[in-house]
This record gives sequence, C-alpha cells and structure tokens, in this order.
Amino acid sequence: MQLAPMCHSGDIYCGQSSLTDILAKVPFSYLVYKEHRLVVSSGSGLVTWEEIKARQEETKTDPSFDPTFNQVVDLRSATGIQMSGDQARMLASRQIFSPESRRAFVATNPSIFGMGRMWEIYTEFSKTPSQIRVFADLPSALKWLGLESLPQ
Repeated sequence: MQLAPMCHSGDIYCGQSSLTDILAKVPFSYLVYKEHRLVVSSGSGLVTWEEIKARQEETKTDPSFDPTFNQVVDLRSATGIQMSGDQARMLASRQIFSPESRRAFVATNPSIFGMGRMWEIYTEFSKTPSQIRVFADLPSALKWLGLESLPQ
C-alpha cells in the first residue's frame, strides 16, 4: 500500500511510505483518513506509554485530524504494552476525541486486551467519557464502527 504525501491525502507522514515502512520505524503510529473520518492507529512489538502519549500529542495537533473522527487502534501485531495502571488512567483522562467518536481497540493478545479493557473502564468513569470498545478481532470492530474494511 502506497501513501500519498501529507498535503494531498491527509495522511500524517510526508513523502512516499508504505504502512509496513511506517510500522517498522515507529512501534505505535497512526494515519488520518480524512475522507473516511477515521484515524487508524497501529502498534507492533512492545508499545510503550511514552509512544502512545507522543502519538496522542501528534494526533491532536495534526491539521488533518478532527476530534469527531472515529478511531481503530489495531494492536494485533503488538507483543506487549509497557504501561502502568496510573499511566493508563492518565491517558484515558485526556480528551483527544469527542464524546461522540467511536474508538475501537483490537487486540488478540490477552494481556493487551486486558489493558484495553482497563483503558475502556477508566474512560467510562473519567470526567470526559467517550465511546471505547475492545475487540478480539478486526471484523467485529469494523462492524461496530459501521465499516466494511479499513481504507486502502
């Protein structure tokens, strides 16, 4: 899959890069699909709290991003998440997306799925709740978001 330069497609990475190239450089990355009103975040290998926090900062200041967009967080290629419960609570309390946005976390690894559920619960009880659901498979997550597939 080739991505067009940022100024034409709304993707966050400049130049010509494949999704595989991006994931190889950054264990936790994201792409904005403005025309689909969707942010796709992907994690591979060991994903850290610092990486997630940095991508949140980038996302909220990205000119292609709109807080009303939905999000898929694809963690199927992640082998672990290095984050404490307090760090998960802090990230969940940050308001990057609007309360109306749907955010689907996809994780097949049981410990990552559990961390996603913790994030979901923290978000539900925060001062800024949002619609987050954790799924064990991508098709169920896409269905919840009203999508048939990820944008190409």
